[in-house]
Amino acid sequence: MPLDARRKLEEEIKLLEKELTTELPRALKAALAMGDLRENAEYHAAKERRDYVLARIGQLRQRLSDLSMINMDKIPRDRISLGSTVVLFDIDREEEVTYRLVTSEDADAEQGAISTTSPIGRGLLNKQEGDEVRIRIPAGARVFEVVRFTTIHDDSG
Repeated sequence: MPLDARRKLEEEIKLLEKELTTELPRALKAALAMGDLRENAEYHAAKERRDYVLARIGQLRQRLSDLSMINMDKIPRDRISLGSTVVLFDIDREEEVTYRLVTSEDADAEQGAISTTSPIGRGLLNKQEGDEVRIRIPAGARVFEVVRFTTIHDDSG
């Protein structure tokens, strides 16, 4: 699963680097040809975009570095953590819901993939079967009971 996040980050870096080395120099050159730089909106926009792209590449490389530091041996086998698939009973709605805890890059709430940094994700970390979990979300508080879960270790064999 962190491999999917890694791939997404690498793809975004590749696209941004292409923009930085190909498209932005072309835009800057065209803007320079227009003359007076003090009132040249195209030039200033291209410079701002270049600065943004450089900053974003730095952020993505840092996140890639952070992901490479994930030690699979330190992910618990007996508690909910990154990579766990969790079946919960929503006590208020009297229904079961299933979530998979993923990195923020892989989050897709419609598919039940929630980030470990989201309110529900944070609330579920380190819980076990039978635990009752009260989670504050923007719509109010929700109470769940952990019915069962598998960890990333169970899913990977």
